Amino acid sequence: MNLTTLTKRVLTGELGPDPARERVSTAFTTRQGARHDSRGRTYRNQVVSLRVGRAVGSCAVEPGEVADGIVEECAGTAVADLLAHPAPAVRVAALDAYLMSARPHWGERVTLPAGTSLEKSLARAATVVDLLPDGARRVLVVGVVNSLLHRLRERGVRYVPCDLKGGSTEWGEPVTADAVAALDGCDAVLASGMTLGNGSFDGLLDHARVHGKPLVVFAQTGSAILPHFLGAGVTAVSAEPYPFFWLDGGDTVLFRYREQA
Repeated sequence: MNLTTLTKRVLTGELGPDPARERVSTAFTTRQGARHDSRGRTYRNQVVSLRVGRAVGSCAVEPGEVADGIVEECAGTAVADLLAHPAPAVRVAALDAYLMSARPHWGERVTLPAGTSLEKSLARAATVVDLLPDGARRVLVVGVVNSLLHRLRERGVRYVPCDLKGGSTEWGEPVTADAVAALDGCDAVLASGMTLGNGSFDGLLDHARVHGKPLVVFAQTGSAILPHFLGAGVTAVSAEPYPFFWLDGGDTVLFRYREQA
């Protein structure tokens, strides 16, 4: 199974109501700039979100990648039509919203306690890193989040940071832009849900299946999509539906899933 086959299952009505009859009621974009206390860099995030019924599905994009007008035109449109939209972010957000509406999150509910942006970021990172297998010695981190690297460093776990933007980490470590080249040197993969939107998820999934390598995904993008891949290449998921921890200083919630033995 991959993202295409999961979408086909939705279109045939296998996983819920007819997506031709389910419509997006609200379509919006969230933007933020973030610079945590004690951190040396400012980060920009942009997220496309679509609402179907009570559920909001999301896909993070690079700033400026998807124009506001494209997102706003999704309001009132059938999910089935949006699953064929030319913008990958719209397709992913529509699939995420549909699946969350059809089957709300059922995993282990974890509350991230109220705190500063850095406190909440580190709290989330701890819950994500806990999903890695105990024996992981060298982890490929696809989608650099410095709080995750901080927690891995605390635990003495070696890692290879990877991000399409390249650059370096807060500790001056070089960030590779080529995940494929780094896969063979790592015994586990920790990947962002953003891989759904940029087209790199299926390659990671195939590698995990072929090599029996643990694949853990931390997902704000596609939080309701990725649990469907448990046991099909994905070993664990941290699923965080909108609104995300960085939007609220109070208690927020994520859901954790593990592959059944």
